[in-house]
Amino acid sequence: MGDAGQVGSSRRTFLGAAAALVLQGLPAPRGSAGCFSLASAAPAGGSKVPGNGETRGDGETPGAALRPKAFKISLTQGSLHRELLASRLDPLDFAKVANGFGIDAIEYVSQFFPGKGAGNKAFLSELKRRAAGEGVASLLIRVDGEADLGAAARKARQRAVDSYKKWVDAAAFLGCHAIRVDASPAGGRGSEDERTNWVSDGLHRLAEFSDGRGIDVLVENQGGLSSKGSWLTEVLSAVKHPRCGSAPDFGGFDLVPASAGTTAVGAAYDRYKGVRELMPFARAVSARAWDFDPRGDETKINYGQMLEIVTSAGYHGYVGIAYTGDRLSERAGIERAKLLLERVREQLSTRAERRG
Repeated sequence: MGDAGQVGSSRRTFLGAAAALVLQGLPAPRGSAGCFSLASAAPAGGSKVPGNGETRGDGETPGAALRPKAFKISLTQGSLHRELLASRLDPLDFAKVANGFGIDAIEYVSQFFPGKGAGNKAFLSELKRRAAGEGVASLLIRVDGEADLGAAARKARQRAVDSYKKWVDAAAFLGCHAIRVDASPAGGRGSEDERTNWVSDGLHRLAEFSDGRGIDVLVENQGGLSSKGSWLTEVLSAVKHPRCGSAPDFGGFDLVPASAGTTAVGAAYDRYKGVRELMPFARAVSARAWDFDPRGDETKINYGQMLEIVTSAGYHGYVGIAYTGDRLSERAGIERAKLLLERVREQLSTRAERRG
């Protein structure tokens, strides 16, 4: 894993102290990795993104820490799904693993909340304590497996909203700024316009609830109709709630889901077009990665082009590593993805500095 596990003791001490202050309700020092929340609410795409404008000098060329970074790097829990599913990694150690890579922010996945899931208070308390101890910020929870927010029946949509409420509460407890939901209509009934109305209604209802907890509701392109960027953009526009936004995933553009065991992606919808369409609503971004060529570039996604789209839209928050390949070990894949993101980030930052 190279030097991914080497973390300076001074950084650990400072960040741990800063996060402890946050847990006590005290202001963290500038540049610390406390738990973030949105600084303001604005129409979709207009709210501030956690971590914008903050800098940290880890792994950068001389002088890089003095300039604002094009974006920050977080780690999604799904990048370690094989270790977690095989019980080789305790979900409580997720923040420790991220810190070992020099990553100061994490994104949870609901699948890896044991027992009662979002209702497991002992687990949530320990998860929060350990993240604070590592000086790692909890950004969001990616929620899967709940009821259909785009159900045709109004009562069914309300049941779906109710099924997500526990995750909103869990996110607020952990200090996250958002939950990510699945808004791809489960059934094939209805026209696209009808499904736009159903999904936007479910999202609006959930956002009304989450607003009282200070939590955003983010929609990711996850296959099927949700991978059609133009359709998802219409949905987000129709929600008309400042707490609802997008979480574009570089790889989630299969209009027809890939067969089990394959990595076929994006054939039916142009991923660059899709991300460009979703960025005005973005409050989080996922950097999907499957494999890397000898130069260190992702084999299916042009990261330079994609991250130019992201930052040109005015987004400078966290970009989450979402490694789901199978050729490399998960930790090797995470390390390669981080190196690629850092390289492209440096190129973008240098280019922006030259433009003045």
